[in-house]
Amino acid sequence: MKQEELQAIASQLKNPSGEKGIEMGNMMNETNINMTKHSIQNLNISNENRILELGHGNAGHVEFLFEQVEKLKYYGLEMSELMFQEARQINRNFVSQKQAFFSLYDGNTIPFEDELFDKIFTVNTIYFWQKPEELLLEIYRVLKPNGNFCLTFAEEDFMKKLPFTQFEFELYSTEKAQELIKKTPFKIVYTETQTEKVKSKTGELVDRAFTTIVLEK
Repeated sequence: MKQEELQAIASQLKNPSGEKGIEMGNMMNETNINMTKHSIQNLNISNENRILELGHGNAGHVEFLFEQVEKLKYYGLEMSELMFQEARQINRNFVSQKQAFFSLYDGNTIPFEDELFDKIFTVNTIYFWQKPEELLLEIYRVLKPNGNFCLTFAEEDFMKKLPFTQFEFELYSTEKAQELIKKTPFKIVYTETQTEKVKSKTGELVDRAFTTIVLEK
């Protein structure tokens, strides 16, 4: 693949747009679904919790979230205008019932008041954080005391084998992510690395190691 093509893939993964963006959103939902479900299950959600997700993509997984408990409120933040529209369309029933709320944001400032959410999670977005420490402090700010934040990402050793990650991606190992977290008031309560089989862009099955870190305020 040419440099420009690899750059275009990286750019679409960061911020899906145009016709290719919808395709990318569907593909990301499919390849990330196991990581996303794992993240959700590690949040230990209770009835009536208010949940925030950063970078939800097309949010095809939100139905799974609502199957976990009753009277949940889900809030999704997204930088991609296209994914924001797709998520609202796919989850239009939850939106009309005022169970799911989607908003656009700049990736740095979380547009909500302090201590609003019981649980927060994000999957495969850490690579694109412009100001990682500041964003973690924003997450800390909008989380209720004793609330949990679940951070899930594919390990650097796996990611660096993908040719497009040389553009726009900041890769993380478990250790590097933990070092970042130590700069904030968060407490790490649980860390787990798993390996799963995923389809590569060329269609073959590859082993992907991913890590989930559960933090507490």
